Amino acid sequence: MNKFFSTLLLITFYTLNVHAQTIQSKQYPKNFFRYPLDLPPSTAGGFAELRPGHFHAGLDFRTNQQSGYPVHAAADGYVSRIRVQFGGGGNIVYIDHPNGYTTVYMHNQKFSPQIAKVLHDYQYAHQLYDVDFNLPPDQIVVCKDDVIAISGQSGAVAGPHVHFEIRDTKSEQTINPQLFGITIPDGIAPSITAIGIYQLDGQPFSELTPHQFLPVAGAAGSYHLKVPKVIQLSGNVGFGISATDRNSASVNPNGVYAIELKMDGKTVYTFAAERFAFDQTHAINAYIDYPTFLTAHRFIQKCFVPPGSNISLYPQSVNRGVINFDDDAQHDIEYVVKDVAGNTSTINLKVQSKHIFPTTAILKLPEAAFHYNQRNEFSTDKVKVIIPQGNLYDDVDFKYEALPKKPNAYSITHRIHNRLTPIHDKYDLWIKPDIDLGDKKDKAIIVGTGGVCDSCIYENGFVKGKARAFGDYYVTLDETPPYVTPMNIRSGANLSKAKKIFLRIGDNLSGVKTYNGKIDDKWVLMEWDYKSRILSYTFDDSVPTGKHKFELVVGDAKNNFSQYVVDFTR
Repeated sequence: MNKFFSTLLLITFYTLNVHAQTIQSKQYPKNFFRYPLDLPPSTAGGFAELRPGHFHAGLDFRTNQQSGYPVHAAADGYVSRIRVQFGGGGNIVYIDHPNGYTTVYMHNQKFSPQIAKVLHDYQYAHQLYDVDFNLPPDQIVVCKDDVIAISGQSGAVAGPHVHFEIRDTKSEQTINPQLFGITIPDGIAPSITAIGIYQLDGQPFSELTPHQFLPVAGAAGSYHLKVPKVIQLSGNVGFGISATDRNSASVNPNGVYAIELKMDGKTVYTFAAERFAFDQTHAINAYIDYPTFLTAHRFIQKCFVPPGSNISLYPQSVNRGVINFDDDAQHDIEYVVKDVAGNTSTINLKVQSKHIFPTTAILKLPEAAFHYNQRNEFSTDKVKVIIPQGNLYDDVDFKYEALPKKPNAYSITHRIHNRLTPIHDKYDLWIKPDIDLGDKKDKAIIVGTGGVCDSCIYENGFVKGKARAFGDYYVTLDETPPYVTPMNIRSGANLSKAKKIFLRIGDNLSGVKTYNGKIDDKWVLMEWDYKSRILSYTFDDSVPTGKHKFELVVGDAKNNFSQYVVDFTR
């Protein structure tokens, strides 16, 4: 272990500054940005906290469980981008500021009149509801405190709130807003509920890695094992922790800011929720114990870094956080867990290191294994898997299995490794149909564990798509058009007192891709609500009193279309 500590002392981290409250790579301007609401600050979500499939990219500010509050520009600047998403952030506005940062405001009910007009004109010019476009610096200039929107719950959210981000304008990395002095009342230390221990023994982490979870007791920042003991360890070991935080303004648990793992007083690993790039956010599945999350719905934060995971949330590690216990000595393991306000919780463990002489050779991955640092390919006469370099977090003992054909399938089921192994981005999956598709080749899709594969096409005897996860996949056909269910409109309806037209639309397989509404053969803006799947049109002066024709055409990703046409009176 002397060699270990010598190496540890020689390593310097010139980008790491340890302060009384935070661990961060640089200082950010304080008192420049204001809180975006006039309400007392209270959060429903913290920066970089753990969410299924991603790190949370900002702060979610509560709005008393209701919409309608003014959303203010956090500082002087100009509206640089407007985005409307069916899901995601819903109605979003971006403001660039002269100090090199961009603030982002999501889930708005509506925008200020000036922003709303620019959006309306763009949507009608391009005949689209979902839009994303940039603005020149002189088009919409805003001052600090200006009302830029009204809060709501647009997009993929469970309730009303304002999602607020501060990004580096140039790199577009998102940064913890609390490091800019946007503080939340907080006198509560993080909570630690469990410690994880993983016996790695030089092998890649997987669902087969031997592990144990030790329950934790304690409070007010001081924690200990529920059953105190000296932990016997040998060989290469990785640690994990289950920890959450809560501030003084809300009762819901948020993520912690920093996790530091020490052995005998020397730092081995640090996690810090300072900033990250959006192309890194899926790497949460490398940061957590992904198999445990899928099987037990439990977040265990691994404090050792897979070799294929490169995210800025790890500012420091020695040997990627993996510790070799082989010196027959007792060691002190300490976790220091902080929130961004500096409240700290600790837990100390006693570990007995044992040198074990192996009785058998260390298992090695087979030659057919997939490697994280190269392009990987597997193929038979019926299936092909192509994984670009950088898509795996660690080496994988890749497995394949052919399973029986499912009802209504046009191929056997192909088990592509297993769903417990995370993958960073989509990979190419080709499957050859076992039944002749005839003239229905353009309706073929691949479905399975990750849902419907993206960009499915038939080419050279294979259905080719892009899969999001490992698991079971097969070919089927999507010949069913989307459904259209009218809610307040029908043939001959009198809508003179109605403010809107309501319909519900959806699709059973490949998903709704397009929808176009017209009144009297002129395109009108239809808004699709993510949560209710309700499509609506809001009447304006362009529809006068009298008789009118309403037409709606909805298409899915495989070019199946539904048309709904009725006459109504206004």
